[in-house]
Amino acid sequence: MQEKRRRNSREAEEEFTRTGGEIHEKRRGNAGEVREKRGKNREAGTMAQDYIWTENMTVGYGGTPLIKEIGIHVRPGEIVTLIGPNGAGKSTILRSVIRQLGLLEGTVYLDGMPMKGMGERQIAKRMSILMTERIHPELMTCEDVVGTGRYPYTGRMGILTAEDRGKVREAMELVHAWDLAQRDFSRISDGQKQRILLARAICQDPRVIVLDEPTSFLDIRHKLELLAILKDLVRRKKVAVLMSLHELDLAQKLSDYIVCVNGEYIQRCGTPEEIFTTSYIARLYGITKGSYYAEFGCLEMEPVKGRPQVFVIGGNGSGIPVYRKLQRRGIPFAAGILHENDIDYPIARALAAEVVSEVPFEPIREETYERAAAVLASCPQVICCLKDFGTINEKNRKLAELGRDKTGLQI
Repeated sequence: MQEKRRRNSREAEEEFTRTGGEIHEKRRGNAGEVREKRGKNREAGTMAQDYIWTENMTVGYGGTPLIKEIGIHVRPGEIVTLIGPNGAGKSTILRSVIRQLGLLEGTVYLDGMPMKGMGERQIAKRMSILMTERIHPELMTCEDVVGTGRYPYTGRMGILTAEDRGKVREAMELVHAWDLAQRDFSRISDGQKQRILLARAICQDPRVIVLDEPTSFLDIRHKLELLAILKDLVRRKKVAVLMSLHELDLAQKLSDYIVCVNGEYIQRCGTPEEIFTTSYIARLYGITKGSYYAEFGCLEMEPVKGRPQVFVIGGNGSGIPVYRKLQRRGIPFAAGILHENDIDYPIARALAAEVVSEVPFEPIREETYERAAAVLASCPQVICCLKDFGTINEKNRKLAELGRDKTGLQI
């Protein structure tokens, strides 16, 4: 049993060394817009600040290009995130950067050196990776698996020193997984495995970490914890992070820079504020059913078609759960009177058959009230979500009184 365990440990070391370290993309897309946007920075000498970057990288399979002329630059202390539709090539880019796939054209540089000429241990001391592929070590505890992150610093036998074991424990505690230390890695959940693999990447002491969909298999608590850990590493240790994410709301909140992958070239690069607009995300993902609202980072279903059966008087977030419940039950509804800067307004626009709105920061005008009253009169039922009214929406109080005889709908 001990001999088999040592053999598994050596095999894990070889696999770790093959897959090598970690990488982070930075800020340059490919042609056109991105070249122009980042060219000035490059001329100004900012290349020296990049820890990892690619030049004219073309990636694909079997000699067939998938995405061309990729120029990605990553500085220490940044999080760069790839987003885009399924099958667009996000994972292909990451696998090409970390040398799991051969480049069709171009060069990847790490710490100022072309990675093509670097040895596996050279790379592994600078870069760690966390990809979507599942590893299947036999007879290894979780502590053993995390310990493979120290192999770039050990001799050929992979024997860990007391300092190495301290780093293993520190990394496991950081991801709240020390209680799993003696558990068989093959017998824990996928979410727990993801945390163990993140600990392995951290205890490697990398300068850059590459992660492919790191929040896969994690529940909401552990998603937030994992991303908080990454952000802390970026802030405290100036680690560079390159990753792909499907959760747009998390990418929007966490990333310093966004790379949009779709089509033969990188489609767009920019800050979250530049990328996450309702119209652009709809184009990037080809959204035809439902809608995406950048302000909230949320998706909404299609509105129910038909003549409104319910008039909902809401505002200040009070109407949102009612809008969604009516949509789920297939009941077309109208909403109003909502100021166009009200938190209810974008959700009402997404889900309601009709919305009566008012311009921001102004009292509700008489003509707006009359239009809302006419729509309310045509609806068999009224739901008032408001308990309090202020001077600016006093006419919503009048509207609620007008529809008092139509209230009582149970949803």
